[in-house]
Amino acid sequence: MNTRVAGNRTAMTVITTIFFMWGFITALNDVLIPHLKSVFTLNYTQVMLVQFTFFGAYFLMSLPSGKVLARLGYRLSIVTGLAVTGIGALLFLPAALVQSYPLFLLAFFVLASGITLLQVAANPYVSLLGVPERASSRLNLAQALNSLGTTIAPKLGGLLILSAGVLGSAELAQLPAAQQAAYRLQQAHLVQGPYLVIALVLFALALIVWWFHLPPVMSADEHADDARHTFLDALAQPRVWYGMAAIFVYVGAEVSIGSFMINYISLPGIGNMPEARAAGFVSLYWGGAMVGRFIGSAILTRIDTRKLLAFNAVIAGLLVLATMLTDGHVAMWSVIAIGLFNSVMFPNIFTLGIEKFGPLTSKVSSLLVMAIVGGAVIPLLQGVLADHVGVHHAFVLPLLCYAYIVFYSLKGSRVA
Repeated sequence: MNTRVAGNRTAMTVITTIFFMWGFITALNDVLIPHLKSVFTLNYTQVMLVQFTFFGAYFLMSLPSGKVLARLGYRLSIVTGLAVTGIGALLFLPAALVQSYPLFLLAFFVLASGITLLQVAANPYVSLLGVPERASSRLNLAQALNSLGTTIAPKLGGLLILSAGVLGSAELAQLPAAQQAAYRLQQAHLVQGPYLVIALVLFALALIVWWFHLPPVMSADEHADDARHTFLDALAQPRVWYGMAAIFVYVGAEVSIGSFMINYISLPGIGNMPEARAAGFVSLYWGGAMVGRFIGSAILTRIDTRKLLAFNAVIAGLLVLATMLTDGHVAMWSVIAIGLFNSVMFPNIFTLGIEKFGPLTSKVSSLLVMAIVGGAVIPLLQGVLADHVGVHHAFVLPLLCYAYIVFYSLKGSRVA
């Protein structure tokens, strides 16, 4: 028994390191959005194609990832996911070299395809790695390390990528053509170093997981039973649809807020600061999620998962409303504080979503990960709104998302 517990703890250490890395990579998008917006002189709708492409990969690749998981098992699926993510990171080098926005989007897609496989394998693995009663607590702990990555990435990315200064489209247009080309080349090259390091770390992690034998969480009979079920069996369960919708709107709201935050905080009527400085406040947004997940991991052994999820969704919705109805520092700190209450939402929605599905768990996990496509759709819709009514009022979309999560926590997650 002691050997098994020690093996589980070592496995959690390895897996949470992977959670950290994909959190870091995902949050780095928030830095690249204003960067690419300047380099390629894009509007909000066009630059939100970054998140549309990145999170669209979850929709397209989650079901294939589920099939990979069923065939390869957890360890080899995680190794494959790390390798694919590393290849995606390497693609940023030629994208920057030739200054091609479509090639950047391809790099985002490959990167996210690898993370999709990691999500499909790692989330249920952590949930199943121990007693069921502690599943939410374990996943909150793993997601806390994910949030550590999302906290560090904007600050570090701001220093490495935005510190040279980002010109607005009007300022750039005033420069001679030769200087515009030189500026775009310099700005594009700033992403090469960080993504090369990311690729090397990912490949190193793949080797570590390859050598390390993760403890099994399913018996041979359970694995065979899992293989006999299809995605249609999972979709026949109404609770799966409610869970997918909850993941869709939660990730959409979380990503929308993070994606717009640098541009939003830098507005004259909100924070009135350079974008490089605003990137540091994005770290506070993700840092709040990290702190909340550590707290959630501790208190979920004593507090009902559904009640905590409902409470956090209500407070997050009220903070969105506050940032829409105010300006200046009140609006700025209201939107930053949302991160603290976002904290437990994804792990709690996920564990409620796969709760008591037995041999259908891997299929349901794939479908929930597919719903992360909300991070592609909702930021793009908010980008369209921002272009028409302004960034300030476009936050009505995340407000509606949190309203649904309140419904899910109190009713949708209980549907038989």
